[in-house]
Amino acid sequence: MDKPGILARESGLAHTLTKRQITMIGMGGAIGTGLFMGSGIAIGYAGPAVLISYAIAALIAIVMVLSLSEMAVAHPAAGSFGVYAEIYISPWAGFVVRYTYWAAQVIAIGSEAVAAGVYMRYWFPNVPIWLWSIAAASALVGVNARSVASFGTLEYWLALIKVVAIILFIVFGLSTIFGLTGEAVGARNLTGLVGGFMPHGWTGVWFGVLMALFSFYGIELVAVTSGEAENPKVAIPAALRTLAARLILFYLLAIGIMVTLIPWTEVGADVVTQSPFVRLFADVGVRQAAGVMNFVVITAALSTMNSSLYLASRMVFSLARGGHAPRAFGELSRSGSPVAATLFSGLCVLATASLAMFTPKAYNYLTGIALFGGILVWIAILVSHLRFRSRNRASDQAIKAPFFPYAQIVAIGLLIAILVTMAFDTKFWNVAWLVGIPWLVLLTVLYSWLGKPGKFTSLPSTLD
Repeated sequence: MDKPGILARESGLAHTLTKRQITMIGMGGAIGTGLFMGSGIAIGYAGPAVLISYAIAALIAIVMVLSLSEMAVAHPAAGSFGVYAEIYISPWAGFVVRYTYWAAQVIAIGSEAVAAGVYMRYWFPNVPIWLWSIAAASALVGVNARSVASFGTLEYWLALIKVVAIILFIVFGLSTIFGLTGEAVGARNLTGLVGGFMPHGWTGVWFGVLMALFSFYGIELVAVTSGEAENPKVAIPAALRTLAARLILFYLLAIGIMVTLIPWTEVGADVVTQSPFVRLFADVGVRQAAGVMNFVVITAALSTMNSSLYLASRMVFSLARGGHAPRAFGELSRSGSPVAATLFSGLCVLATASLAMFTPKAYNYLTGIALFGGILVWIAILVSHLRFRSRNRASDQAIKAPFFPYAQIVAIGLLIAILVTMAFDTKFWNVAWLVGIPWLVLLTVLYSWLGKPGKFTSLPSTLD
Protein backbone atom coordinates (compact mmCIF):
# COMPACT_ATOMS: atom_id res chain seq x y z
CA MET A 1 0.00 0.00 0.00
CA ASP A 2 1.78 3.05 -1.26
CA LYS A 3 1.93 6.56 0.07
CA PRO A 4 1.02 8.14 -3.29
CA GLY A 5 -2.21 6.10 -3.31
CA ILE A 6 -3.17 7.39 0.15
CA LEU A 7 -2.35 11.00 -0.64
CA ALA A 8 -4.20 10.84 -3.98
CA ARG A 9 -7.29 9.37 -2.33
CA GLU A 10 -7.56 12.25 0.15
CA SER A 11 -6.19 15.06 -2.02
CA GLY A 12 -7.77 18.45 -2.63
CA LEU A 13 -7.84 19.88 0.91
CA ALA A 14 -6.41 23.37 1.24
CA HIS A 15 -2.89 23.39 2.76
CA THR A 16 -3.16 26.69 4.65
CA LEU A 17 -2.54 25.86 8.33
CA THR A 18 0.68 27.44 9.61
CA LYS A 19 3.08 26.08 12.22
CA ARG A 20 1.90 28.73 14.70
CA GLN A 21 -1.75 27.81 14.14
CA ILE A 22 -1.07 24.08 14.43
CA THR A 23 0.74 24.54 17.75
CA MET A 24 -2.08 26.60 19.22
CA ILE A 25 -4.73 24.29 17.73
CA GLY A 26 -3.04 21.38 19.50
CA MET A 27 -3.06 23.32 22.77
CA GLY A 28 -6.69 24.25 22.31
CA GLY A 29 -7.72 20.70 21.48
CA ALA A 30 -6.23 19.35 24.70
CA ILE A 31 -7.25 22.17 27.05
CA GLY A 32 -11.01 22.20 27.43
CA THR A 33 -13.62 21.70 30.10
CA GLY A 34 -11.71 18.56 31.07
CA LEU A 35 -9.39 20.94 32.93
CA PHE A 36 -11.71 23.83 33.75
CA MET A 37 -14.71 21.68 34.73
CA GLY A 38 -13.79 18.00 34.79
CA SER A 39 -10.72 18.50 36.99
CA GLY A 40 -13.04 18.80 39.96
CA ILE A 41 -14.35 15.28 39.30
CA ALA A 42 -10.79 13.90 39.23
CA ILE A 43 -9.95 15.70 42.48
CA GLY A 44 -13.07 14.23 44.07
CA TYR A 45 -11.77 10.74 43.21
CA ALA A 46 -8.12 11.13 44.25
CA GLY A 47 -7.80 14.16 46.53
CA PRO A 48 -4.37 15.86 46.38
CA ALA A 49 -2.96 12.65 44.87
CA VAL A 50 -4.73 13.71 41.67
CA LEU A 51 -1.27 14.99 40.70
CA ILE A 52 -0.22 11.36 40.29
CA SER A 53 -3.37 10.71 38.25
CA TYR A 54 -2.56 13.51 35.83
CA ALA A 55 1.08 12.44 35.59
CA ILE A 56 0.02 8.92 34.54
CA ALA A 57 -2.46 10.30 32.01
CA ALA A 58 0.17 12.70 30.65
CA LEU A 59 2.63 9.83 30.17
CA ILE A 60 0.09 7.88 28.11
CA ALA A 61 -0.80 10.95 26.05
CA ILE A 62 2.83 11.78 25.25
CA VAL A 63 3.65 8.25 24.10
CA MET A 64 0.53 8.18 21.94
CA VAL A 65 1.02 11.57 20.29
CA LEU A 66 4.71 11.00 19.55
CA SER A 67 3.88 7.65 17.96
CA LEU A 68 1.09 9.20 15.95
CA SER A 69 3.18 12.13 14.80
CA GLU A 70 5.94 9.88 13.53
CA MET A 71 3.38 8.28 11.23
CA ALA A 72 1.82 11.65 10.31
CA VAL A 73 5.13 13.01 9.04
CA ALA A 74 5.57 9.91 6.87
CA HIS A 75 1.93 9.82 5.68
CA PRO A 76 0.19 13.24 5.91
CA ALA A 77 -3.51 12.52 5.32
CA ALA A 78 -6.85 13.86 6.53
CA GLY A 79 -7.86 10.41 7.74
CA SER A 80 -4.66 10.26 9.81
CA PHE A 81 -4.81 7.40 12.33
CA GLY A 82 -7.82 5.88 10.55
CA VAL A 83 -5.71 5.53 7.43
CA TYR A 84 -2.77 4.16 9.46
CA ALA A 85 -5.00 1.55 11.10
CA GLU A 86 -6.22 0.52 7.65
CA ILE A 87 -2.66 0.15 6.36
CA TYR A 88 -0.86 -1.35 9.34
CA ILE A 89 -3.60 -3.36 11.11
CA SER A 90 -6.43 -4.21 8.70
CA PRO A 91 -9.11 -2.56 6.52
CA TRP A 92 -11.68 -3.47 9.21
CA ALA A 93 -9.60 -1.65 11.83
CA GLY A 94 -9.39 1.46 9.64
CA PHE A 95 -13.16 1.39 9.18
CA VAL A 96 -13.88 0.95 12.88
CA VAL A 97 -11.31 3.54 14.02
CA ARG A 98 -12.62 6.29 11.73
CA TYR A 99 -16.29 5.71 12.51
CA THR A 100 -15.58 5.31 16.24
CA TYR A 101 -13.49 8.46 16.36
CA TRP A 102 -16.11 10.38 14.41
CA ALA A 103 -18.80 9.27 16.85
CA ALA A 104 -16.58 10.00 19.87
CA GLN A 105 -15.86 13.51 18.58
CA VAL A 106 -19.51 14.23 17.87
CA ILE A 107 -20.42 13.09 21.37
CA ALA A 108 -17.51 15.02 22.89
CA ILE A 109 -18.73 18.18 21.14
CA GLY A 110 -22.15 17.51 22.61
CA SER A 111 -20.67 17.25 26.11
CA GLU A 112 -18.76 20.51 25.62
CA ALA A 113 -21.95 22.15 24.35
CA VAL A 114 -23.77 21.01 27.49
CA ALA A 115 -20.92 22.39 29.61
CA ALA A 116 -21.14 25.75 27.82
CA GLY A 117 -24.88 25.79 28.45
CA VAL A 118 -24.34 25.08 32.15
CA TYR A 119 -21.96 28.03 32.53
CA MET A 120 -24.15 30.41 30.50
CA ARG A 121 -26.72 30.06 33.28
CA TYR A 122 -24.38 32.16 35.43
CA TRP A 123 -25.58 35.20 33.47
CA PHE A 124 -28.94 33.89 32.23
CA PRO A 125 -30.29 31.56 34.92
CA ASN A 126 -33.75 31.35 33.39
CA VAL A 127 -32.66 30.26 29.89
CA PRO A 128 -32.62 26.44 29.42
CA ILE A 129 -29.22 24.76 29.11
CA TRP A 130 -30.20 22.98 25.91
CA LEU A 131 -30.93 26.27 24.12
CA TRP A 132 -27.39 27.57 24.71
CA SER A 133 -25.94 24.19 23.76
CA ILE A 134 -27.70 24.11 20.40
CA ALA A 135 -26.87 27.76 19.67
CA ALA A 136 -23.15 27.21 20.29
CA ALA A 137 -23.07 24.08 18.13
CA SER A 138 -24.88 25.85 15.27
CA ALA A 139 -22.47 28.79 15.25
CA LEU A 140 -19.39 26.57 15.06
CA VAL A 141 -20.85 24.50 12.24
CA GLY A 142 -21.07 27.73 10.23
CA VAL A 143 -17.41 28.57 10.90
CA ASN A 144 -16.14 25.10 9.99
CA ALA A 145 -18.17 25.00 6.78
CA ARG A 146 -16.44 28.10 5.39
CA SER A 147 -12.75 27.15 5.07
CA VAL A 148 -9.88 25.63 7.03
CA ALA A 149 -8.35 29.12 7.22
CA SER A 150 -11.46 30.37 9.09
CA PHE A 151 -11.25 27.41 11.43
CA GLY A 152 -7.51 27.95 12.04
CA THR A 153 -7.88 31.65 12.80
CA LEU A 154 -10.82 31.22 15.18
CA GLU A 155 -9.20 28.29 16.96
CA TYR A 156 -5.93 30.20 17.38
CA TRP A 157 -7.61 33.05 19.26
CA LEU A 158 -9.95 30.84 21.29
CA ALA A 159 -6.99 28.70 22.37
CA LEU A 160 -4.93 31.79 23.18
CA ILE A 161 -7.59 33.00 25.63
CA LYS A 162 -7.41 29.66 27.45
CA VAL A 163 -3.63 29.66 27.57
CA VAL A 164 -3.47 33.23 28.93
CA ALA A 165 -6.08 32.39 31.57
CA ILE A 166 -4.10 29.36 32.75
CA ILE A 167 -0.87 31.38 32.91
CA LEU A 168 -2.61 34.04 35.03
CA PHE A 169 -4.09 31.31 37.22
CA ILE A 170 -0.61 29.88 37.79
CA VAL A 171 0.90 33.30 38.56
CA PHE A 172 -1.84 34.22 41.03
CA GLY A 173 -1.74 30.78 42.59
CA LEU A 174 2.01 30.66 43.14
CA SER A 175 1.95 34.20 44.55
CA THR A 176 -0.67 33.16 47.09
CA ILE A 177 1.06 29.89 48.01
CA PHE A 178 4.40 31.58 48.72
CA GLY A 179 2.92 34.68 50.37
CA LEU A 180 3.96 37.26 47.76
CA THR A 181 0.58 38.98 48.03
CA GLY A 182 -0.19 38.29 51.70
CA GLU A 183 0.06 35.46 54.22
CA ALA A 184 1.56 32.31 52.68
CA VAL A 185 -0.88 29.43 52.34
CA GLY A 186 1.81 26.78 52.23
CA ALA A 187 1.13 23.10 51.64
CA ARG A 188 -1.23 22.34 54.51
CA ASN A 189 -4.11 21.45 52.17
CA LEU A 190 -1.98 18.79 50.50
CA THR A 191 -1.34 16.68 53.57
CA GLY A 192 -3.16 18.23 56.52
CA LEU A 193 -6.73 17.25 55.73
CA VAL A 194 -8.51 14.03 56.71
CA GLY A 195 -6.94 11.15 54.80
CA GLY A 196 -3.73 13.03 54.04
CA PHE A 197 -2.26 13.28 50.53
CA MET A 198 -3.99 10.12 49.27
CA PRO A 199 -7.37 10.04 51.07
CA HIS A 200 -8.87 7.31 48.86
CA GLY A 201 -5.70 5.31 48.35
CA TRP A 202 -4.44 4.00 45.03
CA THR A 203 -8.00 3.16 44.01
CA GLY A 204 -8.87 6.84 44.09
CA VAL A 205 -5.70 7.72 42.17
CA TRP A 206 -6.54 5.19 39.48
CA PHE A 207 -10.11 6.45 39.06
CA GLY A 208 -8.65 9.96 38.85
CA VAL A 209 -6.66 8.79 35.83
CA LEU A 210 -9.91 8.17 33.95
CA MET A 211 -10.97 11.82 34.17
CA ALA A 212 -7.40 13.06 33.72
CA LEU A 213 -7.12 11.06 30.50
CA PHE A 214 -10.25 12.74 29.19
CA SER A 215 -8.54 16.07 29.84
CA PHE A 216 -5.80 15.17 27.34
CA TYR A 217 -8.27 13.85 24.80
CA GLY A 218 -7.84 16.01 21.69
CA ILE A 219 -4.05 16.20 21.62
CA GLU A 220 -4.17 13.87 18.58
CA LEU A 221 -5.56 16.82 16.60
CA VAL A 222 -2.01 17.85 15.70
CA ALA A 223 -1.51 14.79 13.52
CA VAL A 224 -4.85 15.22 11.72
CA THR A 225 -3.83 18.74 10.64
CA SER A 226 -0.92 17.23 8.70
CA GLY A 227 -3.29 16.79 5.75
CA GLU A 228 -3.84 20.58 5.61
CA ALA A 229 -0.54 21.94 6.90
CA GLU A 230 1.58 24.20 4.70
CA ASN A 231 4.62 22.00 5.27
CA PRO A 232 3.77 18.97 7.45
CA LYS A 233 7.33 17.62 7.57
CA VAL A 234 8.43 20.85 9.25
CA ALA A 235 5.25 22.04 10.99
CA ILE A 236 4.28 18.81 12.78
CA PRO A 237 7.67 18.12 14.48
CA ALA A 238 8.05 21.80 15.39
CA ALA A 239 4.59 21.93 16.95
CA LEU A 240 5.22 18.78 18.96
CA ARG A 241 8.51 19.98 20.37
CA THR A 242 6.64 22.48 22.50
CA LEU A 243 3.13 21.03 22.73
CA ALA A 244 3.74 18.07 25.05
CA ALA A 245 5.94 20.03 27.47
CA ARG A 246 3.52 22.94 27.67
CA LEU A 247 0.54 20.71 28.28
CA ILE A 248 2.22 18.83 31.11
CA LEU A 249 3.45 22.07 32.66
CA PHE A 250 0.05 23.73 32.44
CA TYR A 251 -1.95 20.76 33.70
CA LEU A 252 0.29 19.69 36.56
CA LEU A 253 0.94 23.24 37.74
CA ALA A 254 -2.72 24.26 37.49
CA ILE A 255 -3.99 21.14 39.27
CA GLY A 256 -1.22 21.35 41.87
CA ILE A 257 -2.09 24.96 42.66
CA MET A 258 -5.77 24.09 42.83
CA VAL A 259 -5.41 21.38 45.49
CA THR A 260 -2.82 23.42 47.40
CA LEU A 261 -4.92 26.56 47.73
CA ILE A 262 -8.39 25.07 48.13
CA PRO A 263 -9.23 22.05 50.31
CA TRP A 264 -9.79 19.14 47.95
CA THR A 265 -13.08 18.33 49.67
CA GLU A 266 -14.40 21.70 48.49
CA VAL A 267 -12.91 21.58 44.98
CA GLY A 268 -14.56 18.28 44.17
CA ALA A 269 -17.84 19.04 45.89
CA ASP A 270 -19.47 21.36 43.34
CA VAL A 271 -17.96 20.69 39.93
CA VAL A 272 -21.10 21.45 37.93
CA THR A 273 -22.10 24.90 39.14
CA GLN A 274 -18.69 26.37 39.98
CA SER A 275 -15.33 25.90 38.31
CA PRO A 276 -12.33 25.62 40.67
CA PHE A 277 -10.74 28.39 38.58
CA VAL A 278 -13.57 30.76 39.48
CA ARG A 279 -13.10 29.93 43.16
CA LEU A 280 -9.39 30.71 43.11
CA PHE A 281 -9.66 34.12 41.44
CA ALA A 282 -12.46 35.08 43.81
CA ASP A 283 -10.34 34.02 46.81
CA VAL A 284 -7.35 36.19 45.78
CA GLY A 285 -9.58 39.24 45.47
CA VAL A 286 -9.80 39.70 41.71
CA ARG A 287 -12.85 41.86 40.99
CA GLN A 288 -15.49 40.20 38.85
CA ALA A 289 -13.43 36.99 39.07
CA ALA A 290 -16.42 34.71 38.66
CA GLY A 291 -17.64 36.53 35.57
CA VAL A 292 -14.20 36.64 33.94
CA MET A 293 -13.47 32.97 34.54
CA ASN A 294 -16.96 32.01 33.47
CA PHE A 295 -16.18 33.67 30.14
CA VAL A 296 -12.88 31.75 29.93
CA VAL A 297 -14.55 28.42 30.68
CA ILE A 298 -17.16 29.05 27.98
CA THR A 299 -14.35 29.98 25.59
CA ALA A 300 -12.61 26.71 26.46
CA ALA A 301 -15.74 24.75 25.63
CA LEU A 302 -16.20 26.60 22.31
CA SER A 303 -12.57 26.02 21.38
CA THR A 304 -12.77 22.30 22.03
CA MET A 305 -16.05 22.10 20.14
CA ASN A 306 -14.48 23.92 17.20
CA SER A 307 -11.47 21.62 16.99
CA SER A 308 -13.55 18.47 17.56
CA LEU A 309 -15.93 19.40 14.74
CA TYR A 310 -12.91 19.83 12.48
CA LEU A 311 -11.75 16.33 13.43
CA ALA A 312 -15.18 14.78 12.96
CA SER A 313 -15.66 16.28 9.51
CA ARG A 314 -12.22 15.05 8.35
CA MET A 315 -13.00 11.53 9.51
CA VAL A 316 -16.24 11.53 7.50
CA PHE A 317 -14.36 13.00 4.52
CA SER A 318 -11.75 10.24 4.78
CA LEU A 319 -14.43 7.53 5.02
CA ALA A 320 -16.16 8.90 1.92
CA ARG A 321 -12.89 9.01 -0.01
CA GLY A 322 -12.31 5.38 0.97
CA GLY A 323 -15.77 4.33 -0.23
CA HIS A 324 -17.25 3.76 3.24
CA ALA A 325 -19.60 6.77 3.38
CA PRO A 326 -21.78 8.57 0.81
CA ARG A 327 -19.76 10.09 -2.02
CA ALA A 328 -21.09 13.61 -1.28
CA PHE A 329 -19.20 13.67 2.04
CA GLY A 330 -15.92 13.36 0.12
CA GLU A 331 -16.54 16.40 -2.05
CA LEU A 332 -14.89 19.76 -1.41
CA SER A 333 -16.01 23.36 -1.79
CA ARG A 334 -14.07 25.91 -3.82
CA SER A 335 -12.19 26.87 -0.67
CA GLY A 336 -11.08 23.24 -0.19
CA SER A 337 -13.42 22.50 2.74
CA PRO A 338 -15.56 19.32 3.08
CA VAL A 339 -18.82 21.22 3.59
CA ALA A 340 -21.18 18.24 3.35
CA ALA A 341 -19.13 16.24 5.87
CA THR A 342 -19.10 19.25 8.22
CA LEU A 343 -22.84 19.85 7.97
CA PHE A 344 -23.62 16.17 8.55
CA SER A 345 -21.35 16.06 11.61
CA GLY A 346 -22.91 19.28 12.84
CA LEU A 347 -26.42 17.86 12.64
CA CYS A 348 -25.29 14.89 14.70
CA VAL A 349 -23.73 17.29 17.23
CA LEU A 350 -27.05 19.10 17.57
CA ALA A 351 -28.71 15.77 18.30
CA THR A 352 -26.25 14.92 21.10
CA ALA A 353 -26.39 18.44 22.54
CA SER A 354 -30.18 18.12 22.68
CA LEU A 355 -29.76 15.37 25.28
CA ALA A 356 -29.49 18.18 27.82
CA MET A 357 -33.26 18.60 27.40
CA PHE A 358 -33.85 15.14 28.83
CA THR A 359 -31.36 14.65 31.67
CA PRO A 360 -29.26 16.92 33.91
CA LYS A 361 -26.54 14.23 33.83
CA ALA A 362 -25.95 14.65 30.10
CA TYR A 363 -22.35 15.84 30.64
CA ASN A 364 -21.48 12.72 32.64
CA TYR A 365 -23.05 10.33 30.14
CA LEU A 366 -21.56 11.96 27.05
CA THR A 367 -18.12 12.19 28.63
CA GLY A 368 -18.09 8.50 29.51
CA ILE A 369 -19.16 7.38 26.04
CA ALA A 370 -16.66 9.67 24.29
CA LEU A 371 -13.81 8.44 26.48
CA PHE A 372 -14.59 4.79 25.60
CA GLY A 373 -14.26 5.57 21.90
CA GLY A 374 -11.19 7.73 22.47
CA ILE A 375 -9.34 5.00 24.38
CA LEU A 376 -10.06 2.45 21.65
CA VAL A 377 -8.65 4.86 19.06
CA TRP A 378 -5.53 5.54 21.14
CA ILE A 379 -4.92 1.79 21.44
CA ALA A 380 -5.28 1.44 17.66
CA ILE A 381 -2.79 4.30 17.14
CA LEU A 382 -0.19 2.60 19.33
CA VAL A 383 -0.70 -0.80 17.67
CA SER A 384 -0.46 0.85 14.25
CA HIS A 385 2.83 2.45 15.27
CA LEU A 386 4.27 -0.89 16.36
CA ARG A 387 3.47 -2.28 12.89
CA PHE A 388 4.60 0.93 11.17
CA ARG A 389 8.05 0.82 12.76
CA SER A 390 8.47 -2.86 11.84
CA ARG A 391 7.91 -1.97 8.16
CA ASN A 392 9.72 1.39 8.13
CA ARG A 393 13.13 1.10 9.73
CA ALA A 394 14.68 4.15 8.02
CA SER A 395 16.57 6.41 10.41
CA ASP A 396 15.97 9.67 8.52
CA GLN A 397 12.53 10.35 10.04
CA ALA A 398 12.01 13.99 11.07
CA ILE A 399 10.60 12.74 14.37
CA LYS A 400 10.97 9.36 16.10
CA ALA A 401 9.12 8.25 19.22
CA PRO A 402 11.67 7.39 21.96
CA PHE A 403 11.88 4.20 24.05
CA PHE A 404 10.30 2.12 21.30
CA PRO A 405 8.68 -0.42 21.68
CA TYR A 406 8.58 -0.49 25.49
CA ALA A 407 6.79 2.85 25.91
CA GLN A 408 4.09 1.82 23.42
CA ILE A 409 3.53 -1.55 25.10
CA VAL A 410 3.24 0.03 28.56
CA ALA A 411 0.82 2.67 27.25
CA ILE A 412 -1.35 0.00 25.59
CA GLY A 413 -1.42 -1.98 28.85
CA LEU A 414 -2.48 1.08 30.84
CA LEU A 415 -5.24 1.95 28.37
CA ILE A 416 -6.62 -1.59 28.47
CA ALA A 417 -6.57 -1.49 32.28
CA ILE A 418 -8.48 1.80 32.19
CA LEU A 419 -11.12 0.31 29.91
CA VAL A 420 -11.57 -2.65 32.26
CA THR A 421 -11.81 -0.32 35.27
CA MET A 422 -14.56 1.71 33.60
CA ALA A 423 -16.78 -1.38 33.45
CA PHE A 424 -16.83 -1.65 37.26
CA ASP A 425 -17.66 1.98 38.04
CA THR A 426 -21.44 2.03 38.34
CA LYS A 427 -21.48 5.69 39.37
CA PHE A 428 -20.05 7.30 36.25
CA TRP A 429 -18.07 5.31 33.68
CA ASN A 430 -19.87 1.99 33.10
CA VAL A 431 -22.36 3.77 30.84
CA ALA A 432 -19.52 3.88 28.29
CA TRP A 433 -19.45 0.07 28.16
CA LEU A 434 -23.22 -0.16 27.97
CA VAL A 435 -23.11 1.89 24.76
CA GLY A 436 -19.58 1.13 23.52
CA ILE A 437 -19.88 -2.64 23.06
CA PRO A 438 -23.14 -2.48 21.05
CA TRP A 439 -21.50 0.24 18.94
CA LEU A 440 -18.57 -2.03 18.05
CA VAL A 441 -20.96 -4.84 17.16
CA LEU A 442 -22.95 -2.47 14.95
CA LEU A 443 -19.78 -1.30 13.16
CA THR A 444 -18.69 -4.87 12.51
CA VAL A 445 -22.06 -5.64 10.95
CA LEU A 446 -21.90 -2.47 8.86
CA TYR A 447 -18.39 -3.31 7.71
CA SER A 448 -19.55 -6.66 6.39
CA TRP A 449 -22.05 -4.70 4.27
CA LEU A 450 -20.11 -1.54 3.42
CA GLY A 451 -16.51 -2.52 3.69
CA LYS A 452 -15.81 -5.43 1.35
CA PRO A 453 -15.63 -3.61 -1.00
CA GLY A 454 -17.20 -0.25 -0.13
CA LYS A 455 -20.83 0.11 -1.24
CA PHE A 456 -20.03 3.73 -2.09
CA THR A 457 -17.74 4.78 -4.91
CA SER A 458 -14.46 6.14 -3.54
CA LEU A 459 -12.86 9.44 -4.56
CA PRO A 460 -10.59 9.91 -6.41
CA SER A 461 -8.69 6.62 -6.08
CA THR A 462 -8.40 3.69 -3.68
CA LEU A 463 -5.49 1.96 -2.04
CA ASP A 464 -4.07 -0.97 -3.99
